[in-house]
Amino acid sequence: MRASQRRRSTDMLEIRALEARYGRIPALRGIDLRVGEGELVALVGANGAGKSTLLRALSGVQRVSAGQVLFCGEDITRAASHRRVGLGIVQVPEGRLVFAPLSVEDNLRLGGYTRTRDESDAALARVFEMFPVLKSTRRQPAGTLSGGQQQMLAIGRAMMARPRLLLLDEPSMGLAPRLVKEIFATIRALKAAGTTIFLVDQNAHAALAAADRGYVLETGRIVLSGSGAELLDDEQMKEAYLGL
Repeated sequence: MRASQRRRSTDMLEIRALEARYGRIPALRGIDLRVGEGELVALVGANGAGKSTLLRALSGVQRVSAGQVLFCGEDITRAASHRRVGLGIVQVPEGRLVFAPLSVEDNLRLGGYTRTRDESDAALARVFEMFPVLKSTRRQPAGTLSGGQQQMLAIGRAMMARPRLLLLDEPSMGLAPRLVKEIFATIRALKAAGTTIFLVDQNAHAALAAADRGYVLETGRIVLSGSGAELLDDEQMKEAYLGL
């Protein structure tokens, strides 16, 4: 078997020539991308490049106009969003979107709505082990948490569903530098524990430093790809996205 065939056999997510539009305006233009099982893959690019549109397409929220989305070899291009969650594709949305009046624990329980009570209890224990601050604030309204704590809650809520593929949309957005470091330390820990992650973030340096591989998106097209280290060392990347 050729090396390329062996590599593809371990791909959890494969995107082929994917296109999406908002009316007549193209948002994604022929996207080819893959995420291997156990990998942390980053997608970086400027505001308006189409990063969140791609995640919405993977979640089944954004309709695609052409191309394919394969998950573990299964074509899910037209699958409903709830079916994708059932398969193990879970997204942490941009802006966290916690349910502010509900308690921290109730927010987490909502993330495990597809699980049995025993499974939910076990998942909750794992989330509290991962994020002790959520255990100590479990009875508080989620809206009283700091921005960094709400991001932990959003990630914890996603982990309640026991994702096979975790989609992270701008997890560092609006956070102080110290909290950004904490969030990326959490992302690395999730990866080390075996979670496959597709990460979208405007903080290109932090995202690529954590990533096995990365892609750069410009106006709906992939313009660069490579290992995280290769992209961090790329002159075009340094000038356009890293401010170096």
